[in-house]
Amino acid sequence: MMAGTVYEKFKRPRLGEILLDRKLVNRKQLDEALSSQKKERDFVGNTLIKMGFISERDVMVALGIQCHLPYIAIDKCQVNRSVMSLIPKEFAQRHHVVPLDKVGNVLSLVTDKPLDADLRDEIKAMTQHEIAFFVATRTEIDRAISLCYD
Repeated sequence: MMAGTVYEKFKRPRLGEILLDRKLVNRKQLDEALSSQKKERDFVGNTLIKMGFISERDVMVALGIQCHLPYIAIDKCQVNRSVMSLIPKEFAQRHHVVPLDKVGNVLSLVTDKPLDADLRDEIKAMTQHEIAFFVATRTEIDRAISLCYD
């Protein structure tokens, strides 16, 4: 078996491919967004949202699929208030994260940036916990921050 074949087996699908497979966009819309994305230097998901082809939630669900992370509507769920003190409100607002729960040394955290390794490392250093990410839209996260932090 060739090394390239092994890599391809575990390669993440592209966000656009996921959106196409889920029939949330068509090939013409995706190609238009990819062309625009190159000029704007933005993420394809953001470009598709700006173009009005899909919603913020559609992108986050697809990102969750891409990263093998569950999507959670954080603004509609019960947050364990005892973990809120692990992440200061200002940090949560700046980075759009919400602590959800803690089991043992693992802090469950909701974010719209699950691939941001620097953010994961910063939170891990700040909390002294391992981090398990869930994904949600920025709008849902910001609403949850305003509801959960006193």
